[in-house]
Amino acid sequence: MNTMSEIATLAGGCFWCLEAVYDQLIGVTSVVSGYAGGEVPNPSYRLVCTGTTGHAEVVQITYNPDLVTFEDLLNVFFTIHDPTTLNRQGADVGTQYRSAIFYHNQDQKEIAESTIRRFEQEKIWDDPIVTEVAPLDEFFPAEDYHQEYFSNNPNQPYCRAVVAPKVAKFRKKFVSRLKENAG
Repeated sequence: MNTMSEIATLAGGCFWCLEAVYDQLIGVTSVVSGYAGGEVPNPSYRLVCTGTTGHAEVVQITYNPDLVTFEDLLNVFFTIHDPTTLNRQGADVGTQYRSAIFYHNQDQKEIAESTIRRFEQEKIWDDPIVTEVAPLDEFFPAEDYHQEYFSNNPNQPYCRAVVAPKVAKFRKKFVSRLKENAG
């Protein structure tokens, strides 16, 4: 049995949405919202929101590969966001909301590329997938108030209108993969 944890770093729009979903997935031991893919060291949320740092809002997922694979994480990823819209998710517009997979090793890169090819062949979306696949240079955790945002603010308007529907879609499609205490 593999007792080592692995890490995945994904960008699919607002990090609150991804964190709320992955927190409920069997095999995920932690999810941290943050920033990756940019040029500025230790960026702040305010600075990232300007779209000038090159960072994307990401989640860094620590997971047990005996319980959930990197490909499983990507199957969820491609279910809960639109990978065909360049630099946006819904009303969130800017490079900080781009779709990206920041790989940690060659295996993750190959799995990401093959998963994208598979989804393109399945023609789920009318438009091509624009998800960036790039090496992770550095991850910067977001400010404390962004961590567990949906859990701590479920009635906040953005959470009710945007995050909750994505969580519901995930829960419906992946019901057999939910942690027992999720919900």
